[in-house]
Amino acid sequence: MNDDANSQHHESTTHDYSNDHGPKCHPQQQTPNSRQTPGAIQPSGAIQAPHARYARQTLFRPIGRDGQLRLGQSRVAIVGIGALGTVLATQLVRAGVGFVRLIDRDIVEVTNLQRQSLFDEIDAQSGVAKAEAAAATLRQANGEVTIEAQVTDLTWRNAEELLSDADVILDGTDNFEVRYLINDVAVKHGIAWAYGGAVSSYGSAAFIRPGHTPCLVCLFGEGANGGHDTCDTVGVIAPVVSVVASIQVAETLKYLTGNLDALSNVMILVDLWRNDFSQMAFGSPNASCPCCGEHTFHALESRTDGLTVSLCGRQTIQVRPAVSNSVNLSQVAANLAKHGSVRQNASLLRCDFGQFQITLFADGRALLHGIEDPHEARAIYARYIGM
Repeated sequence: MNDDANSQHHESTTHDYSNDHGPKCHPQQQTPNSRQTPGAIQPSGAIQAPHARYARQTLFRPIGRDGQLRLGQSRVAIVGIGALGTVLATQLVRAGVGFVRLIDRDIVEVTNLQRQSLFDEIDAQSGVAKAEAAAATLRQANGEVTIEAQVTDLTWRNAEELLSDADVILDGTDNFEVRYLINDVAVKHGIAWAYGGAVSSYGSAAFIRPGHTPCLVCLFGEGANGGHDTCDTVGVIAPVVSVVASIQVAETLKYLTGNLDALSNVMILVDLWRNDFSQMAFGSPNASCPCCGEHTFHALESRTDGLTVSLCGRQTIQVRPAVSNSVNLSQVAANLAKHGSVRQNASLLRCDFGQFQITLFADGRALLHGIEDPHEARAIYARYIGM
């Protein structure tokens, strides 16, 4: 990746699309495993006109009627339904992408409400799963779109199952471990993906196409950890989240509607507080890259999962059993009721022990709130849930 445009600022320009002729499909520019063109209109059967709700979008000539139909036949997966993810999901569902999968391991908390636009105070008070709360809200926004909520932790065990059938994967995460999983699946299966990150007042976004652009390993190497700044150490303002997510969605819409010539092919960098907009141009994919050059997928390799991990520095420890097994939430709720106040729904239960709380998911994964020591978290899990 070249830094030749790092200090250049973009000036506002106006483009007259009156001479454009709709989306420019390039079926010859297929990804390495010759996937079908995303959202390609099927020749059999009558093609219906897009719903009137998309009228203003179809008036935009690069999308048009054909592009809108392609969107309706496309599939995307969004990993992380937090600040970036809620904006990504909102825009894609309202744009009429036919299938949207929401993947998130967390629950809604009051600190999310400042920037995570699909949640409200009732969600935070109830501690509902982010993926399910977002899906419920989005279904009210567009009943034409199929929305699938996956309340789970994306790991090497399930990443291919959850991501490999998507036309585009969108990154709404806050850590590089998950991004490398996304990158491995994307390269292995020839899927484009939209990288994004936002913290403080600055952020970055890029659209990665295996075989056409460098992959994440080409750009950052295998050991990137995203640096030291996090939302919990330096904060984050909502406007930069919206800007970064909007760039990710714009690139995704270009790709899904066949407008490949319009893709930026750069890493876009913004700092809204300093009014700084710049970019770093992509070079060519690295032929010696372990991932996209040599096709070794280290993030997807079988490994022993970490049993505990701290989440977002907020006195919350995730405990994940070595082998994921479904648990009988009703039975566990009955057992925990003698120790604290229990609330339960179809996908999780919450027990308030006073000094700490446990959120247990159906796959056996748990969040322990009010605990900072991983060893203590594991001991509490073993005592009340069982290893």
